[in-house]
Amino acid sequence: MTDLVVRRLMVDLVEPIPARWNGGDAFRSALFNALSMSFPVGEQYFMDSVRAGLKALPEEKKPALATEVQGFVGQEATHRRIHALFNGHLEKLGFTNTLERRAAKRMRDNAHLDVRIHVAATAATEHLTAMFAEWMFRHPDALQGAEPRLQTLWMWHAAEEAEHCSTAFDVYRALGGTEQWRLRLLRYITLTFAMDITRQTVRNLWHDGSLFQWSTWKSAFRLLFAKDGMVRGNAAAWRAYKAPTFHPRQQDTTRAVQWLQDNTTQFTVVGQATP
Repeated sequence: MTDLVVRRLMVDLVEPIPARWNGGDAFRSALFNALSMSFPVGEQYFMDSVRAGLKALPEEKKPALATEVQGFVGQEATHRRIHALFNGHLEKLGFTNTLERRAAKRMRDNAHLDVRIHVAATAATEHLTAMFAEWMFRHPDALQGAEPRLQTLWMWHAAEEAEHCSTAFDVYRALGGTEQWRLRLLRYITLTFAMDITRQTVRNLWHDGSLFQWSTWKSAFRLLFAKDGMVRGNAAAWRAYKAPTFHPRQQDTTRAVQWLQDNTTQFTVVGQATP
């Protein structure tokens, strides 16, 4: 079990955000914007799924996970709120969030499925976000040139993703979820997530007017497919999830923990779940 702290981020999101806020780099900005566009609807789904999973547990199993689920929901609710503010600036710049509409429809269409499916989907997505979070701490240059307030926003989010990476996984195991479905959902979520983010990134680049510029795709290759790029550099971590003995706590979260310790002035603690 993990003690999860709910924090209020102390950054100014009233000031407008430029379209190419990420160091003036069109691709990096478009990709991170696409990620942000996915967060509010996704995090609501994670909260709903894990709460439903906890509710479905036998009474004797609930106490061991109730506190952690409470903290998980608190953190995800804060992420959803912050990224909704961030996305509001993107909307004012004319960016259209088609990803959110598509994801919301998919969630409605699948709402009738067994709760274990939804918790497994959440666990798989949390693995992806924790993977990318650790990659961010290895590669702070992914935000090079961005305003300090926006660097803080993304690193805070990454740190908390690493912090609560095991919650949905543990709920799924407690529900008696099978290995077959755990791995099936990893493949499905990876494909769906990649397609959603790619489509939204391309749409963002089209709106920005940089879709057909050589510099855009040079940046894309360097960020994604360099030796330790966002895709190639996470291949081993993605495969690790497939091992029967895998648990999210096997992943190294040292950098995330250190960042939270070093940046206490950037947030206030608004709650810590207690048994």
